[in-house]
Amino acid sequence: MSYSINRRPLLKGASDSEFEDDLETEADDPNISVPDAKPFLKQYEPCDKYNLTYIVFYILGMNTLVPWSFLITADDYWMYKFREIHVNSTKDVNYTHLENLEKRTDLQASFTSYLSVASALSTTFFLIINTFMSKKVPLRIRMMGSQCTILLLFILTTIFVKINTDKWQETFLSITLSTVVCVNAASAIFGGSLMGIVGRFSPKYITAMQCGQALGGIITAIAEICSLWIGASPVVSGLVYFIIGDVILFLSLVAYVMLEKTKFFKHHTVEKLSENVEADFSVTGEVTFPHGTTVSYMRIIKRIWHYGISILLVSFVSLSVYPALTVLVESQYKGKGYAWNDIYFVPVVTYFIFGTGDFAGRILSGVFQWPKHKPWQVVFLSLIRVIFIPVFTFCNAQPRYHLPVYIHSDLCYILITIVFAISNGYLCNLTFILTPTVVDSQEKEIASTMMGGFLGMGLISGAAFSLFMVKAI
Repeated sequence: MSYSINRRPLLKGASDSEFEDDLETEADDPNISVPDAKPFLKQYEPCDKYNLTYIVFYILGMNTLVPWSFLITADDYWMYKFREIHVNSTKDVNYTHLENLEKRTDLQASFTSYLSVASALSTTFFLIINTFMSKKVPLRIRMMGSQCTILLLFILTTIFVKINTDKWQETFLSITLSTVVCVNAASAIFGGSLMGIVGRFSPKYITAMQCGQALGGIITAIAEICSLWIGASPVVSGLVYFIIGDVILFLSLVAYVMLEKTKFFKHHTVEKLSENVEADFSVTGEVTFPHGTTVSYMRIIKRIWHYGISILLVSFVSLSVYPALTVLVESQYKGKGYAWNDIYFVPVVTYFIFGTGDFAGRILSGVFQWPKHKPWQVVFLSLIRVIFIPVFTFCNAQPRYHLPVYIHSDLCYILITIVFAISNGYLCNLTFILTPTVVDSQEKEIASTMMGGFLGMGLISGAAFSLFMVKAI
């Protein structure tokens, strides 16, 4: 037997129709408790017990970038797979780091750009699609289905590590890029849905998701450095990268299943407008729910476009040079016989230092959130980062055919990378924190999802521009 409870304040009147509406809402799903709109006392809010939701958002944030991070960071593995084949080299899988990078083929030099473009294309398209499907496809299907797809495809990538592809490199390239497209399509749906969810929480949880993304990059960089330190072959290091990725993706899936069952998560994500209630979409860009609530896409865009342009600029500048161009930057003392300059310089500076700076920037924006009420200043700060494009162009990236090198110093390059990384993390997190503050409560999820679309447009334009940058130097 179930009982219906009128939870309105004692002194507030209620019409019969309003009371019936409450009964219908609670009858739809007996497991859902709907918080009071205007409680007599302070509204009850479950606590985040043991900070479980906070920790899980870290893990889910890692999941949004772990596939791409491991694919990009496994540079030795890809250089080995696409190396120039000699008569007696097809049976030898124990090439060292130096032998593998001593002379880059055209395919080796361009592979990172190909990877970035394939990732950006699929990510952008499905981030935009996710904006319009967020109210049509239930959240559980989007989150669980996308994570399962990513995991299966990543397992397939892991299997290919042990397959000899020397005689069909072009075919393997096509398979790899196709897999990358599918992985990033699923990641876009997952990441876009996660952005919509986290937009309903406080800045603390938005920062957790954003920091999780940066932490994924740090973990992949550490994995590469460790594999180089123990002298692992490109095949072994690639196998280690992808197995670690498989484990993280599986843990993320399990963590989300646990998160869905917590009262704190349900309190913030379950509203009277249940996801199981179908919405009517009009040609005017509005979505109307059966309860009469109307959300206008155009109104949301007018409110958030400053932050949308900001994240577009940030992602465009970052993808224009990182990692397609930065991975080509060599130490000024390369070839002198020092392990730091010949082996560790690229993974430490390009991936670990960038990931650490990105992580620090996201934490800083979670604390300071400046400029908070002046979106034009955020746009201006994002626009200033364009200066990094010519700066990295004149660093010691090799091979180069057209432009001279003006910045030879390793120290200067490291300092530039630190500022580049911190500014990227700071502005990325800042825009996602501020976006929900300029829209109504029922618009927060769609607004945060739309920001994913702006992010995707910056990624695809930056990745496409990176191809030009590699050829231009």
